Amino acid sequence: MKRYKWEWGIALGSFLVCLAGTMVIWTVDPEETVSRSERRRLAQKPELTWESLADKSFMDDTEKYLLDHFPFRDGLRRIKAYFAYDVLQQKENNDIYVVQGHAAKLEYPLNEASVKRLAAKMTGLWQQYFPEQDVWYAVVPDKNYFLAEKNGYPSMDYERMIRLLSQELAKNAEFGYIDIISDLTIDDYYNTDTHWRQERILDVAHHIADAMGVGGSLNFSKGEDTGFTEHEIRDFYGVYYGQAALPMEPDTIVYLTDEVTETAVMWSLEENMPGGAEAGKVRMPGEAGAVLKPVYRLDKLDDGKSLDKYDVFAGGASSLQVITSPDAVTDRRLVIFRDSYTSSLVPLLLGAYREITLVDLRYIDSARIGEYVDFDGADVLFLYNTAIVNHAEMLK
Repeated sequence: MKRYKWEWGIALGSFLVCLAGTMVIWTVDPEETVSRSERRRLAQKPELTWESLADKSFMDDTEKYLLDHFPFRDGLRRIKAYFAYDVLQQKENNDIYVVQGHAAKLEYPLNEASVKRLAAKMTGLWQQYFPEQDVWYAVVPDKNYFLAEKNGYPSMDYERMIRLLSQELAKNAEFGYIDIISDLTIDDYYNTDTHWRQERILDVAHHIADAMGVGGSLNFSKGEDTGFTEHEIRDFYGVYYGQAALPMEPDTIVYLTDEVTETAVMWSLEENMPGGAEAGKVRMPGEAGAVLKPVYRLDKLDDGKSLDKYDVFAGGASSLQVITSPDAVTDRRLVIFRDSYTSSLVPLLLGAYREITLVDLRYIDSARIGEYVDFDGADVLFLYNTAIVNHAEMLK
């Protein structure tokens, strides 16, 4: 009996030492505001008020705060991932799987209602803003298109997705489809991230430009001597790196410059709203005091705000941007309804368009874009990746 008490004493003592050590580490360890591995901002210590106690939000927020700031959190996440893969023999962790050196997130099944919703959104925009314009659309496949089915993971029917989207659009309008899927392979994407590599999509840029009738105006070739200068940004840990919680080698971002991209300037809605959105005043392109930035935002690497080095391409997420390219061969204008994949594509099109407007309907309501965008005489392109097509509810 005494032996059992002695063992219980050691167990209890060890537990108390571990608990005390954890509390000490928790106290002295500097509090982080962001998780670089997960690419998100961490929950901050909630303020104790009578209101937060009454509606129970204080306890909920405290729980999120403690989970986000638990000591050795990243290490414990990695142990959990190893346990899921190696012990439980799961093929994915947090819906992330790793094959052929690539991390990817499962996207399944096909949401046909979402495809129809996107077609209705595109048709509505065409009817409201540019019924007389030339309009094209293209779909960027996610990495599952190349990896999922042949490696035993559930895969949605991509052919059905494109066919359904085309059928729905054809009911009311004539949109030109640009098939860029056949131009791509898995090697055109970053290993740790969802996006494609700019230096690998010159053929995609030419295909899109050719379809819209401006391919001859591009000043680069698709061979080894492209005319671009390559610049590297090392140690890029993409969005799937943190979610997978497994060790992976970082990617290297390569961005391409030439005389056209060096002289181009970019206006964004968010950076030209003095006093914020509520103030109502916007400094439009060409107005005095308008803030203009380069198309490659190297300042994003050191501003302490951006969590994603991919933001170097056109500054990352933005509701509305206008890029002016004074060295373009033509005076043509292009409006692209886009997601983040377009950020690295658009610099490659600047040689053919004097002005390119980027509209991201995840951040601006469709009813408002007429206040800022002049569609008259412009080419119009819808360019979305398959995850957006399958979750069109995120578009406003």
